[in-house]
Formats: sequence, C-alpha cells, structure tokens
Amino acid sequence: MSPPAAAPSPAPPPTSRLGQLRTARRAPGEASFFYWDANFGRDAVRVMPGEHFVSDQDMLIVTTLGSCIAACLWDRERRIGGMNHFMLPDGDGGRYGSYAMELLINNLLARGASRSSLEAKVFGGGAVIPAMASLNVGERNTQFVLDYLQLERIPVVSKDVLDRCARKVCLLASSGKALVKRLTPSDPAALAAQERAAAERAAPQAARGGSVDLF
Repeated sequence: MSPPAAAPSPAPPPTSRLGQLRTARRAPGEASFFYWDANFGRDAVRVMPGEHFVSDQDMLIVTTLGSCIAACLWDRERRIGGMNHFMLPDGDGGRYGSYAMELLINNLLARGASRSSLEAKVFGGGAVIPAMASLNVGERNTQFVLDYLQLERIPVVSKDVLDRCARKVCLLASSGKALVKRLTPSDPAALAAQERAAAERAAPQAARGGSVDLF
C-alpha cells in the first residue's frame, strides 16, 4: 500500500515586519495593503490607483495596470525604490500624474535618495478596452510620464508601455529589479471599472480638444 500523501505545507505566518507595516501610520496616498507573497517569498504591498510606496527593504511593491501608468524609481547608489500608480496626466491628487510623480520623488528624497542617482522604469498605458480607445488615455499617460522624467533629468532605463494588454508589475525595492507580466482578460471586471473611472475623468478634457523580466 502506498504511503499517505504528505499534507500541504502551511502558508508562512505573517512576518514581524508585516505587522509593523500594517500598524504604522500612513502618509496621505501611501499604499496600505500589505501581505505575504508566496510566489516570490517576500513581504509585499499592493499599490492601488492614486497610491505610492517607497522602501529600502527587501520587499515587493506590486500593482496592476490597464491604461494607467506605474513609474518605478530607484536610487542606484542608496538602494531605495518606490512605485506610484496614476490614472491621468493632469489634475489634483494622487490619481493624476503631475501630483503622483512629485509625491513619489519627494518621498524618495525624504528617505535619503538623491535626485542625481535616480533611474526610472515605466509601465502601463495599454488600450485594454477598445470602446475607450478613442480617448487615448494610455497614450496620453505614457507621453506625460516620459516627458516629465526627461524634464526632471531622470533617465528611463527600461519601459513596457502601450499595446493592448493589461500588466502586473512588481518592483523589488532594495535591488531595483522590475518584473512585468502581460495579462489575459480572463477576469477583467475590476480592471474595467478602473478604466471606466479613468475614462470618465478624461472625457471632458478630450471633448475640449536597464532590463525588465517577464514572469
């Protein structure tokens, strides 16, 4: 008789760092959904639209994008990294690129990063919902962030933008390594809601006239 199958290994308990992160006070717009990522074996934080996160620890910063943009900035000398997630180029608040970029850079500098040693990796800007393609939200977001980084003299060392796909993006904060996974539209409900919210904000304006690894 064959031996009984081994019981599946239990998920690792929350780390003490996760507990500290969950109870710490959060700055305005700072991501707050912390969890253990079993795939990467690391503490992780999920960045939602309008949020950002900066860390110098060995943890994962994660987001999912359609037409939105995530800018990943990393200080190659001090090994501090951060990510934001914005929906449109211009406006007030973290959902808009001009504010989101300023907030991310300022938080990196406050943590000890130097503007002169920052480098960027850029993701998103996909046209994932054909009915909204005429608003060119993804193209506008992409052009904005590339122009912004050029103006700020922050080199873009890699990017995966535009096309017609959604993306999951992961940044390893302490190493600057970024990974991107192009997603199939198997469960598009949450992403579609996010895209519609971006389109609703974009419509009035429209009416007025380094390496990246796949995983």
